[in-house]
Formats: sequence, C-alpha cells, structure tokens
Amino acid sequence: MAASVGTTPGGTTPAGMTPAGTTPESEKDTEFQEHEGILCPDFLSVAQITEMLAEDIDGVQQKLEKFLNFRNLQTCLKEASLLDYYVSGFLWARGMDFSVIQYSKFMTLLDMLLHNLKTLHMSIEDSIKWLREVMAEIGPSHSQKNEEWNIFDVKQANAIVDYLKVSLFQHYKLYEFLFFSAREEIVIGTEVKKAKGDEDSCSRIDLLHL
Repeated sequence: MAASVGTTPGGTTPAGMTPAGTTPESEKDTEFQEHEGILCPDFLSVAQITEMLAEDIDGVQQKLEKFLNFRNLQTCLKEASLLDYYVSGFLWARGMDFSVIQYSKFMTLLDMLLHNLKTLHMSIEDSIKWLREVMAEIGPSHSQKNEEWNIFDVKQANAIVDYLKVSLFQHYKLYEFLFFSAREEIVIGTEVKKAKGDEDSCSRIDLLHL
C-alpha cells in the first residue's frame, strides 16, 4: 500500500523530502520512461529508415512494400492505398530535412493514427484530440523543464499538423471506407459525400497549432 504523501508516523514530512521509496532522481527516471513510451514501438527501425534515405522515390516505395509485406498491390485497393499513404508521408518528411529520430516518430505517428481508426474505430474528432495530446508531448508545448525532450520545434510541429490535415483528415471517410467496407473498390460518390462533413471537422485542426 502506498504511503500517504506528506505525512510520517511522527507528524508531517519535513519540507523538501519526497515520499518514502522515491528520490528526485527516481521520479525523473519514471517521467523519462513515460516520455520514452510515447509513439512506441517504432513503426520503422533506424536501419530501415537509413536504408530508405539512400533511395529515390521508386526505391522508397519498393523498400516500404518489402517492409510492410505488401504482396497484392495490383489487386488489393487497401494495400495500394496504405502504401501510398506511407510513401507520401516519408517523402514529405524528407523535404522537412528531419533527423532519423524525427523520421521515426513521424512515421510512427502516421501509423498510429491509422491504427486508432482501424482498431479503435476513432472518429475524426477523437483522432484530432489524440493528435493534440501526442503533439503536446513530443512538440514544443511540453513542460518547460523537459524542453530537451521535445522532438519537434514549433515550425515542424505546425507543419506536421498541416500535412495531416490534407493527407489524412480531409479524406477520413475514405479511410473509414477502406477499413470497414466489405468491397475492394472506390465509390466515387464517397468523396462527394464526405466533402461537406470533413470540411467542418477539419477546421477544428487549427486548434492544434502551437
């Protein structure tokens, strides 16, 4: 059972003391471990990212096709769409001149957004909320005392939000269709129907800017 914070059998804990069994160093280690757990496990390894950085556009596509074990690109709409999603994201990140760790977290962010949609059936509103919380941890709005843990600066964080707005959130209903429809085909009307609803929802993404 945890001891009551701020009290001892003989009275109050003297100022500056931490709860029994903890030290400032252990608390910092715990906070660091929690921070390290954000966007884990990595979607791509450092070795895989390094390989892709040496490739041109076609090479990046081929590497991702191999890493993701996509074997039916010519006949499977889902595989083709997902490959395009990841390839486009990686190439966009290349234009941002990210470090390897930034590539890693950004690609993991892309993957987890789709995972949340596919597995948790997250609505676009919940996905935006989740993204806001994640960016608060890995972006510049994180606690000032842990500023050295910020992975992206303000400009990069805002650019990521803008990219996700046009690459994912504006097409959210199409991705829902991709994961939850029984048919492996694109219905052109889906794009028309989704335009009005997603336009309103995506406007809320502006709240994410830092």
